[in-house]
Amino acid sequence: MLFSSGGDGLRGWAYRGRLNTYTEMYLRTAPHHTMATTGLILLAAIAILVWGYRRALPYGTIGILAWLQSVVLMAPWLLFFGLFALGIYVNLAGVLLLLLVSTGIYIYLGRRLRTLGQEALMAERAAQALKADTAQSSESGDTADPSIIQPEDTVEPKVAAKADETAKMVIPAEDLVQIEGIFGIDTYFRTETIPYDQGAIFRGNLRGNPAETQARLSALLTERLEDRYRLFLVESLEKKPTVVVLPASMDPAKTTPAQWAIAGVLGIATVFTSLEAGAILQGFDLVQEFSRWTAALPFLLGLVVVLVSHEIGHWVLANRYGVRLSPPFLLPTWQIGSFGSLTRFESLLANRSVLFDIALAGPAAAGLVSLGMLITGLVLSHPGSLFQLPSTFFQGSVLVGTLAKAVLGSALQEPLVDVHPLTIFGWLGLVITALNLMPAGQLDGGRIVQAVYGRKTAGRTTVITLILLALVTLANPLALYWAAIILILQRNLERPCLDDITEPDDARAALGLLALFLALAVLMPLTPSLAGRLGIGG
Repeated sequence: MLFSSGGDGLRGWAYRGRLNTYTEMYLRTAPHHTMATTGLILLAAIAILVWGYRRALPYGTIGILAWLQSVVLMAPWLLFFGLFALGIYVNLAGVLLLLLVSTGIYIYLGRRLRTLGQEALMAERAAQALKADTAQSSESGDTADPSIIQPEDTVEPKVAAKADETAKMVIPAEDLVQIEGIFGIDTYFRTETIPYDQGAIFRGNLRGNPAETQARLSALLTERLEDRYRLFLVESLEKKPTVVVLPASMDPAKTTPAQWAIAGVLGIATVFTSLEAGAILQGFDLVQEFSRWTAALPFLLGLVVVLVSHEIGHWVLANRYGVRLSPPFLLPTWQIGSFGSLTRFESLLANRSVLFDIALAGPAAAGLVSLGMLITGLVLSHPGSLFQLPSTFFQGSVLVGTLAKAVLGSALQEPLVDVHPLTIFGWLGLVITALNLMPAGQLDGGRIVQAVYGRKTAGRTTVITLILLALVTLANPLALYWAAIILILQRNLERPCLDDITEPDDARAALGLLALFLALAVLMPLTPSLAGRLGIGG
């Protein structure tokens, strides 16, 4: 990243010798990297759609409708970046129209899907009731057709350990009897009990609404055994709703004093790296001229506003749902001050909607604050503003470049562009927010994907994100640091919610799509040809 300083009456390039080589290398390789990355994204999206279609075929109309929802969610991405790869730019009005149309179609398909699903569920329940009545008649001595097969649910539940013959039931026998007693034919008909870790898996058949059934079974479990166990409703490998009960001792651990100390050390390190990044903006090295630290203080304050707004967003929603969060573990970096922070859940989450809301709240708050600073800075920019940026620098982001063109106009055709400091603060805030929205592991973006699309999809997007970051490293070594952080600290998914079956509603899915789309628009650079057509960079 390269900035010019307006201080001391000089308008030269800050840290010319140390930064120019890197910046020139980036500008030379960015076009090829952009095309390669865009092509890979398009190929990955098309492959996912084809794979999803083949998976949906056996499920008939319901499967095809679910697949069409995926198509609608990905259509704006495919169209925008497909045209982008061809050098055709869709302006913001067109993007908003695409999102509006796709959201409307998605909601319509969701309603049709729920209607068909309810009809199928009612038909299945009617068939089960008929078979149950037939079985009861047979048991009472009535003549029954021998060709009628009794349903699996009428089989006497049994305790087994087929999954692992060496596993032993850790739950005490008296507690196990109480747990098995909470199941019923009108909620979850248990057919098999299997030891699992410190708890047990209860296979069976779900008879009601997943959310209502999980809440009812959890209430019965608490009534019988107080607060000693937790009941999860998850999807098994066979894609069937399955109940898992674990002891409360396996709840997420609270932050230890040592971890609090680490969070404090990282916070202090972030203060220093933020001041160093601010010093680079002013054209001096903080280590060599520490007496000038006050000149870098505004950058620190701007970054703190972004980071604090991000954490406030998480904490407000977490407090609403009664979820405990760990302290933020800030991630210092020399280049931009901070990569953001890592925050752990210290409570179990009720359902995937809660996971989505808490995950999205942080980036939404920080993104709005950063966008406000960026637009305000662009509006306040004028000839003689404190900082100067090379006009080609605005080619580094589709979103920022478009907004800058809309506000600054022909000024972007000059070699250097005078900008207000808020422009830089807002831009870096958007970059930090977009990095945290990458769909990987326990990043906010990974949590959003897990909440909306499930754990399997989130696992795949994590692998794809790491591969793309490895490719980006060829043009920008900064990506290697971020990839290492994800791989070492954040690659694992969040643990399942108590109700991990019920999906978030259509509005949340649309918001998740919008957040991921905007994050990609922040990080994706403009191609030189498209930038030339827009008049960015002379």
